[in-house]
Amino acid sequence: MSEDVFREIDRPWRLWASAIVVGVLAFGCLSGFVILPVIQGYQAGIDPYTAICRSLGILPGSPAARQPVSTAPAAPVSQVSWGPSLIARLNKPDAARGQEIAASVCAACHGEKGLTADPAQFPNMAGQSAFAIYKQLHDYKSGARANEIMQPVVADLTDEQMADVAAHFAALQQARWEQTWVRAASPQVETIVRTGDSARGLPACESCHNPRSGGPIETPVLFAQTKEYLALQMQAFKSGSRKNDLYRRMRSISEKLTDSEIDQLAQYYFEQR
Repeated sequence: MSEDVFREIDRPWRLWASAIVVGVLAFGCLSGFVILPVIQGYQAGIDPYTAICRSLGILPGSPAARQPVSTAPAAPVSQVSWGPSLIARLNKPDAARGQEIAASVCAACHGEKGLTADPAQFPNMAGQSAFAIYKQLHDYKSGARANEIMQPVVADLTDEQMADVAAHFAALQQARWEQTWVRAASPQVETIVRTGDSARGLPACESCHNPRSGGPIETPVLFAQTKEYLALQMQAFKSGSRKNDLYRRMRSISEKLTDSEIDQLAQYYFEQR
């Protein structure tokens, strides 16, 4: 038999095979992008058009579930950027202007020498890290940290002015870490401070808050701080009412501390002078 005859005999089979392949593909597409999405969308309360568009990737979301909607307002964790110019300003501030701002704006709450008269509400500022003070002032201004007293105070301060006043308070008392300052504490507190508790996912407090630890640049000095203020801030992190800690560092730690541990840690750092 000639080759042409074989082709004529084989043509119907090739046509049928092609038709079957095309039919299977069409059925798969129809089922995957139309029938199943419409059925799933109906069960989820989604109209057929939206369900089909979602299955094709035209609209976001799954055809099997309603797209979640968040009404929570966006809130920055912090907008501070530690660039060379800012670091240089904190290291070489305008001392006269920093002192002037501190005397006219800050002294009423934080004291002329950076020692507060209301330890339950205001922290001691003398000897605090300039980087820590600057970050908190900047966070108050940006809204990353909310406080009805502080936000109006910093609203009109420039970045340079905040750096100057931060450096002023940092220079009032040279903050040095001396091991002799550490007083006796309960073994539980000593463990949390020095080694942490790996079983609970608690890092050592000293891994960041010891000035020699090499922790994040914005880490505040804790020793000689008022115990009322320290406990208040740890409780705020624990409840989530304070949220300006980068990468949720303090929130994730405070959530694992008991109220008793928070009180003991606050007392521990208050006694280190």
